[in-house]
Amino acid sequence: MDIRTKRSPWAWIPTVYLAEGLPNIVVTGVSVVILLQMGLTNTQIALYTSWLQLPWIVKPLWSPFVDIVKTKRWWVIAMQMLLGAAFAGVAFTIGTSAWFQWMMFFLFLMGFSSATHDIAADGYYMIELDPHGQSFFVGIRNTVYRLAVIFGNGVLVPVAGLIQKASGGRVAFSWSLIFFGLAGLFLAMALYHRFFLPKSAGDQPRDLSFHETGKMLWKSLSTFFTKVPLKKTVVVLLFLLLFRFPEALLAKMGPTFLLRPASEGGLGLTAEQYGLAYGTIGVVGLLLGGILGGFAASRHGLKKWLWPMVLALTLPDIVYVYMSTAFPTDMTVITACIFIEQLGYGFGFTALTLYMLYFSAGEFKTSHYSICTGITYLGLMLPGMFSGALADHLGYRRFFIVVMVLCLITFLVAALVDIDPEFGKKQTETE
Repeated sequence: MDIRTKRSPWAWIPTVYLAEGLPNIVVTGVSVVILLQMGLTNTQIALYTSWLQLPWIVKPLWSPFVDIVKTKRWWVIAMQMLLGAAFAGVAFTIGTSAWFQWMMFFLFLMGFSSATHDIAADGYYMIELDPHGQSFFVGIRNTVYRLAVIFGNGVLVPVAGLIQKASGGRVAFSWSLIFFGLAGLFLAMALYHRFFLPKSAGDQPRDLSFHETGKMLWKSLSTFFTKVPLKKTVVVLLFLLLFRFPEALLAKMGPTFLLRPASEGGLGLTAEQYGLAYGTIGVVGLLLGGILGGFAASRHGLKKWLWPMVLALTLPDIVYVYMSTAFPTDMTVITACIFIEQLGYGFGFTALTLYMLYFSAGEFKTSHYSICTGITYLGLMLPGMFSGALADHLGYRRFFIVVMVLCLITFLVAALVDIDPEFGKKQTETE
């Protein structure tokens, strides 16, 4: 027996889920900061970075093929190597005249590689660990994933800012060094997992043809749209698409507002201040909100907590109206505003996560949950694409007021959904 089959999960779960979280935040979050520093407008930033979410939207379409080609372990290691190459590609080309075209190419490559890594890593996790192990380590993997998010905005962005200061404002040079470091990190992780990721007897390609896989994919897709009557299906789709509509607008323009100078209507935070307030304290608020949301729903069920979660998701957005009106300079005030908004978002987002679990229950629960997440990513992508043009046209203050008005969309779709009052309560976990 290969000795690696006896490897402790502690030897690979933290590193695998660090590799899952870091590319995601680089592609969807850090890229906003990079493009801003490279001189793009809000309209351009929002449009281009929203397109980068496409891989996570369409990943359910190719996830079955990860099952039948090679092993999950092979896919995890191969995608980490490809991610390392993509990071290196940005590092080599960001200082060239065609930097934008190359950067978008390599960011898309990162996105598709990262989405494929997600499929393989989560599948491997379920194969390698028994149910008890899965339950025990779920908190560990989620925590590591969130730490990767903190590392992205809370460490990479400030370090790039410090390099820019030391090098006389050389933005491309600073990010080139950052991406060289990320390339080295991912190639090192691929090498590490080559030797320390266990070979599981259950991790084998499925004995299915591509034709059979296509039929399985079609069945999972068709049953998703027919598991409830058409009218209810429309409501479900609207809820998944629109529940986070206001947040989809804020996700791109919040960071640009914090970073742009006062002459452009922003708060003018330095990269280091942004990293601490938004990338660290903000993520802590997000984590805390998620924990509180899960605890509340487990006590009384999702239906009872739906409206408090809707209020938590929407009303704290008003802190951006305040900041774009008062232009506070005290970092304590700014950080508190960001913390409050992210705390509310974390608490409110719990409703969407639980609803996806509720609707996905059944024969194809894994596939249906994946489809749900793809639809919610689409719900972020589409509003995000025009958020920059809207902010450029209205100015930040009026843009944030419009966001508050559009919170009514979240209220509307929440009023339409039907949820079993018992879903999420603690006693249902033992059924």
